[in-house]
Amino acid sequence: MEIKASKLKFKNGLRDGLPIALGYLSVSFGFGISAASKGLSTLPALLISMTNLTSAGQVAGLSVIVAAGTLVEIIMTQLIINLRYSLMGLTLTQKLDDTFSTLHRMAVAFFITDEIYAVASSKSGGVNTRYMYGLGFLPYIGWAAGTLFGAVAGSLLPASVSSALGIAIYGMFVAIIVPPAKKDRGILFAVAIAALISCAIKYIPLFSFITQGFAIIICALLASCLAALIFPVKEESENDC
Repeated sequence: MEIKASKLKFKNGLRDGLPIALGYLSVSFGFGISAASKGLSTLPALLISMTNLTSAGQVAGLSVIVAAGTLVEIIMTQLIINLRYSLMGLTLTQKLDDTFSTLHRMAVAFFITDEIYAVASSKSGGVNTRYMYGLGFLPYIGWAAGTLFGAVAGSLLPASVSSALGIAIYGMFVAIIVPPAKKDRGILFAVAIAALISCAIKYIPLFSFITQGFAIIICALLASCLAALIFPVKEESENDC
């Protein structure tokens, strides 16, 4: 009975992870196309997706790689962009049951993404190892497969077509930003400031010494700090609870 229940939890994880996998397939296809259009061959592009599983981090890292940035730039860029996953992981530990050993926790931490975290944290009660592995399996395959297909297509299609398809992943970021920016002035302010700083670094000769990797770091830190100062998040008082 215990084995049957474990299999059922794994199947439930696969079922919940399938929609995420389909979404990742299309998004990572755009990353694969973008990587190919910037001169990255199929195998390195695939290895990036298989060892990272982070859309924003991969796009930023790809920009640093193409610009021949240093390892320090890549490390700092990934640390800033992906720091939220550490917070998600800490929160998710409250949902994990006693089937999780240290090794299981490390394995699950690898494939925590925004979507997987949202699904796992919304489950009532605790989740076990079987469910989490099932939940992460298909999205991981979808992300890697989409990158592979995109990189292969990018290497075969004309450069003009590859460039056009490569903007698909940036369209995803726009789709992520616009809805919350309409509702929250703080988010809109942060996006606008980051865009202005990015344009200033790009087009003002005074800042020409700033490399691609550090430009991303500067934009992220300044925009988030200014937004936090001007639009602080109000803490709920005890009367509001």
